[in-house]
Amino acid sequence: MAVLSLKDASITINSVDLSNRANSVSVNYEVDSIEVTAFGSTGHIFAGGLQNNSCEISLMQDYAATNVEATIYGLVGTTTTLAIKATSSATSATNPLYTISNAFLSAHTPVAGAVGEIAMTTLSFTGGTIVKTTA
Repeated sequence: MAVLSLKDASITINSVDLSNRANSVSVNYEVDSIEVTAFGSTGHIFAGGLQNNSCEISLMQDYAATNVEATIYGLVGTTTTLAIKATSSATSATNPLYTISNAFLSAHTPVAGAVGEIAMTTLSFTGGTIVKTTA
């Protein structure tokens, strides 16, 4: 059984590769369950509804042009596209690309940290649709 140590993830936000500033990523793929139980049923019956996705990314803050702050600040309150892979290798069946379109970013903390710590920002994107690409 093969296992993967997540140490080379590829993270692109709004077409900007921020992989070298990230140290944590989590993609959650979920579909709402809608109850369709009718009279005569002996148990609950559900059907799939809308995708209800989320993605959390922790980034080391950087205020340089075309980096973290320049990419993220204007996205608050809007939707964007995320592209996430477990490694930076080519997209394949063993390294799928998860593209999340219309991911909504409701908040961003541009300054956070304590004395002597790396300034960080953690982003929580919600909604949108995920497409998994394997080639």
